Amino acid sequence: MDLDLVVRGATVIDGTGAPGKRASVGIASGKIAAIDEREKLAAPRTIDAGGLVLAPGFIDTHSHSDLRLLVEPDLPMKVRQGVTLEVLGQDGISVAPLVRSREEEEKRKLAGLLGRPDVAWTWTSMGDYLQALERAGPSPNVASLVPHGAVRTCVVGPDDREATAAELVSMQDLLDRSLREGAIGISTGLIYPPCCYAKTDELVALARTVAKREGPFVVHMRSESDHILEAIDEMVGVGRASGCRIHISHWKIAGKENFSRWKEVQARVEEAQRSGVTVTCDQYPYAAGSTVLSAILPPWVHSGGPEAAVARLGQAKMREQMTDPLPSEWDNFWRWTGPEGIVVSDVPSGRRPELIGKSIADGARAKKADPLDFALDLLRDETLGAGMVSHNQSLEVMRAFSVLPYVNVCTDALLGGRPHPRAYGTYPRILGRHVRDEKLLSLEEAIRKMTSQAALAMNLRGVGRIAPGFRADLVVFSKEKIIDCATYEEPARDPEGIVHVLVNGKPVLADGKPLGRVRAGEVVRGRG
Repeated sequence: MDLDLVVRGATVIDGTGAPGKRASVGIASGKIAAIDEREKLAAPRTIDAGGLVLAPGFIDTHSHSDLRLLVEPDLPMKVRQGVTLEVLGQDGISVAPLVRSREEEEKRKLAGLLGRPDVAWTWTSMGDYLQALERAGPSPNVASLVPHGAVRTCVVGPDDREATAAELVSMQDLLDRSLREGAIGISTGLIYPPCCYAKTDELVALARTVAKREGPFVVHMRSESDHILEAIDEMVGVGRASGCRIHISHWKIAGKENFSRWKEVQARVEEAQRSGVTVTCDQYPYAAGSTVLSAILPPWVHSGGPEAAVARLGQAKMREQMTDPLPSEWDNFWRWTGPEGIVVSDVPSGRRPELIGKSIADGARAKKADPLDFALDLLRDETLGAGMVSHNQSLEVMRAFSVLPYVNVCTDALLGGRPHPRAYGTYPRILGRHVRDEKLLSLEEAIRKMTSQAALAMNLRGVGRIAPGFRADLVVFSKEKIIDCATYEEPARDPEGIVHVLVNGKPVLADGKPLGRVRAGEVVRGRG
């Protein structure tokens, strides 16, 4: 057997949950070709692991690198964590498919989530976008979901209304075409416009289209707080009616008055699984989230698109309606934390650098302004283009959910401005703190959640395990030294303890240092 490279002398943890074993792993043509416990393999190139752990590359099932990959394709903050595959197109709000006449509107809407990098949007279809990623030559592999909001905008527009029967058929056709062009499933974000305007029947119809292609329906649920049980029931109903697998994004409970309900929430998911509906989840290991600042607005404000929302923010009567006490029919970030718990993470225009890293309360105090008015003014002045970190969760609930076998790991990382530390620290944090220090999980189980369980949730084949025929996406790390260093105060600090990372058999990180622009990654397409 002619091998290209051998990783020698590693403790191989294969991603299945099985105990580690000492072995060498041989690679040929970008795939794993042999695993030899006698360590007799030979190749022109050798990496001596020296007893370090060799694991499958980590799969980030919830990434927001959709535009960043086009300007920084080596993605060092992810490669340094051991991430070898990114799943894009999350929360129902991303860049393709696209109606060209709405390009500037979409750029404004997505700025707080994806930034405004200097990159030409050369695509309209999902296929065009995936080709743009291929031309960029990413270091990690990438896959993409079809964002429900982009499909809805292409067909229905940005308005708060139900799709007509004809429009729903057109949405199904566009979704199916995007899946045939290489997307792996669909995502929706039922707190974000225009996804939040969809009724359950629309979700079922789209899920049926995805089920035919065996892809997942990945969902930011309609509520992660007061109405979380109803939100779970809605998506379980979608899965049951359509036959589609359901994957709950960034599983959490928000708002301290809801933390005690975690056992009930867990039971609702597991009851659905026992009834025959496939439900999986992903999670990041922190007690704060991060998203667009415009998520503090009631959904009706966004009807008609960003320009209409900005116009409403400038009208006194509309502002009164936004700030009046409202029933908790939607996930109200403001109510969960107040202005002290919302930190400005990004203002992509660059006009307000002094606000980055400051809470809304701090910003308002400096201006002697009411905090909510300050936040609404910021959204108006930046045409919604701002991001936030929201301290709205519980570490205890996070830990309780993290050990469940159907929950895999993700970063949900926004990369602009002063990001959430999960952008730099997620995987080493789990392996260092949760596994080694806290004994919350075994090393084998944590790696399974980062690899084969993530692949199972996204229905991806040929990734997530160290086995012959699988992609040679590999991570070598020290289980004694691995640790995250990123904090909320200094989020862009690189982790320690990851020594080598290979993507499709090509080194992208060696001796702890990224190798820069290595065109190792590929677009991993779905079964459409």
